[in-house]
Amino acid sequence: MKALIVIDVQNDFCPGGALAVTEGDQIVPGINALMEDFDAVVLTQDWHPAGHSSFASSHEGKEPMSVIDMPYGPQVLWPDHCVQGGGGAAFHKDLRTDPADLIIRKGYNPAIDSYSAFFENDHSTPTGLHGYLETRGIKDVTMVGLATDFCVNYSAVDAAKLGYAVTVRTDLCRGIDFDGSLAAALAGMADAGVTVS
Repeated sequence: MKALIVIDVQNDFCPGGALAVTEGDQIVPGINALMEDFDAVVLTQDWHPAGHSSFASSHEGKEPMSVIDMPYGPQVLWPDHCVQGGGGAAFHKDLRTDPADLIIRKGYNPAIDSYSAFFENDHSTPTGLHGYLETRGIKDVTMVGLATDFCVNYSAVDAAKLGYAVTVRTDLCRGIDFDGSLAAALAGMADAGVTVS
């Protein structure tokens, strides 16, 4: 059993969004076409309450893309994005959502960010995705989406640690590349046993 995990293809990560990833919208047709090839399709959705602790606006004097120490480790402070119920949090209008068996919302805890589809950024609080895949008998996952160097990267490495066979389709991902983060993520995924294609 194989699953396609589509990471955060949302308006705020596409051109014109609050945290736009260059060419983020260009991967949508390829992702849609790939859905038919899998036993299960899972979509993830960044889903932050207003005033989330990962927003620079929640920290006086801090600028977006600065880094602070949180109880769970270093945290990049982002522009306000993917606020629950807002247009930026919605899936890109052209993304097929009907084939999805499951939508995982993450980042809804105001005190901790959640890049990975499997765990919050404390690396221990689960999202429930692992349990779902286990009960479905899925051992093989392919990941696509946004952004390569953050949410795709964290999700892929966590999936490998949990024992899944993991492929990341870089042609159907786009990265932020914050201070060399893209090259580091690609190397880290390969080191974790992820097939980066």
